[in-house]
Amino acid sequence: MTRTDGTPSAIRIGIDLGGTKTEGIALGAAGEERARVRVPTPRGDYDATVRTIADLVARLERATESAGATVGIGIPGAISPATGLVKNANSTWLIGKPFDQDLTDALSRPVRVENDANCLAVSEAADGAGAGCGVVFAAILGTGCGAGVVVDGRPLRGRNAIGGEWGHNPLPWPTDDERPGPACYCGKSGCLETFVSGPAVAADHRRITGADLSAEAIAALAERGDAAARATLDRLVGRLGRGLASVINVLDPDVIVLGGGLSNLGFLYPVLPPAIARWAFTDRLDTPVRRAVHGDSSGVRGAAWLWRPEEAAVNARNCTPD
Repeated sequence: MTRTDGTPSAIRIGIDLGGTKTEGIALGAAGEERARVRVPTPRGDYDATVRTIADLVARLERATESAGATVGIGIPGAISPATGLVKNANSTWLIGKPFDQDLTDALSRPVRVENDANCLAVSEAADGAGAGCGVVFAAILGTGCGAGVVVDGRPLRGRNAIGGEWGHNPLPWPTDDERPGPACYCGKSGCLETFVSGPAVAADHRRITGADLSAEAIAALAERGDAAARATLDRLVGRLGRGLASVINVLDPDVIVLGGGLSNLGFLYPVLPPAIARWAFTDRLDTPVRRAVHGDSSGVRGAAWLWRPEEAAVNARNCTPD
């Protein structure tokens, strides 16, 4: 499709495949949002996941009157450089699948697949909470717990495509009652993901109190003065403090950015820096901890930006009928 002036539309589509919802966004040539769609993720059904993404792309192209848009996809995992198959996905039905190739076939065009936390980090480093920073560490605290690292605007994937996989390091400096830790889907116990993700906070509260509440409901109770809920959140702060201190001790980023559902808990931002400072190997800690400026949209924006604007323009021209 072409615009009214006869030039091709250079649309970049980003897809954020989450554990509970899948979101798509279409960006114009200047990075402006042109359309957005959000649908439930078909959990446990690989073929339906591929169909859902293909349908989202078609809907976004119809909404923007474009064809041949570039497509970038953020997933809670990575494509293994060794096998070309998905690994390390907490959406476990993706594991062992040739996801990028199946999407390429379904969409009849090349796609770029990147870890969802790397997409968050790219977006926030570009014009969000990490703008102007050389090294950005962006953690997703949502259905799972992952992170991405951006250095000078580029995601640091690493030799094994596991750069930033902080959620599957063990909880540092564990107390006796934190060992060996809850079982993780990865096959180990005591991973950070089993302590600081949204479901982990809910499970921690349930173990102590017997009450089956979401992390958001626990936070609301704490605001109303509930002592047990406040204790649960205090444990979360302590564990995040230890986990992020271990990142600072190795990477020493210029900024830490939080995304995912737990990043919306505003009380975290004044209390996390001193919780981190207690464990960081430095005499004075001034690393800022910031909420993702683009919130839940940051990952999907970063997925769209896996393609540069000029690449989208070329793709649009190639797909414009003679």
